[in-house]
Amino acid sequence: MKETTLTPEQINSLLYQYDKVHVSLNGIKELHEAHFAQYKQTGFLAVDGVLNEQEVGQSIQAIMDLLHVDRKKSRLQFTKPEQELNTPEERELSIRKIHEFVDSEERLHRIAYHPDVIGTIRRLFGEEPKLIQDMALLKPPHGGGEKPWHQDMAYGNLTYTKSAIGVWIALDEATADNGCMHVIPGSHQEGATPHYAVRDWQLCDTQVPVSKDVIVPLKPGGVLFFHGLLYHGTPSNFSTLRRRALQFHYVPASAEKINPKEYKRMFTNEMTDAEC
Repeated sequence: MKETTLTPEQINSLLYQYDKVHVSLNGIKELHEAHFAQYKQTGFLAVDGVLNEQEVGQSIQAIMDLLHVDRKKSRLQFTKPEQELNTPEERELSIRKIHEFVDSEERLHRIAYHPDVIGTIRRLFGEEPKLIQDMALLKPPHGGGEKPWHQDMAYGNLTYTKSAIGVWIALDEATADNGCMHVIPGSHQEGATPHYAVRDWQLCDTQVPVSKDVIVPLKPGGVLFFHGLLYHGTPSNFSTLRRRALQFHYVPASAEKINPKEYKRMFTNEMTDAEC
């Protein structure tokens, strides 16, 4: 697999579009049956104001405590070796992801099981949801890295016999400038698509219909609910602003993990020798 020769700035310009902007609902009470029907067609729902100001503030403080004070049982992923990060500023500018915190950080546990989040997913699934992954996705200013176009269920731990739903929660305002979510509406209907190890575990750049890209800006406390097979990604953050978000994944309670052979058949080129 050949590495791309594009710079991060070129990737932002060529592989993402910024002219189609999705307008989020103004609160969970605005969700009606028509929106759930629309989800089946587009693969996503965006709702601002799901978390209140206090819940957003507590979530940010919990993440900062895990980063700077006590990581508890969580795992931290940096863009540089952690032992080389000597100041709080260096740590914050190099952190990419914090995960596996939901069982040890009560403030974030409450968000993962927030009644409006669980209630919405329950309506989308038609049955009780089961939490299978928790993450804080952190895009620091001045170059926080891209997450290339992908389908979440292409990551083996999220691949079940029934489709997962991702819940992406903005803690800072997520904008076109600082790396808000980009989606390809309706792409979940294409089914499982092979992924390749290029800049990350990702869809082949040439397979993404970038012309259909829609950006989903969110205010702090806004939530994007999206299908586990939806094509989505986030460009690099070259702005002066942080972009901190929580992301949880859920599956229906009746779903079961698929076996490794079936995963390979669905999401890799191992059985087809297809090339990117």
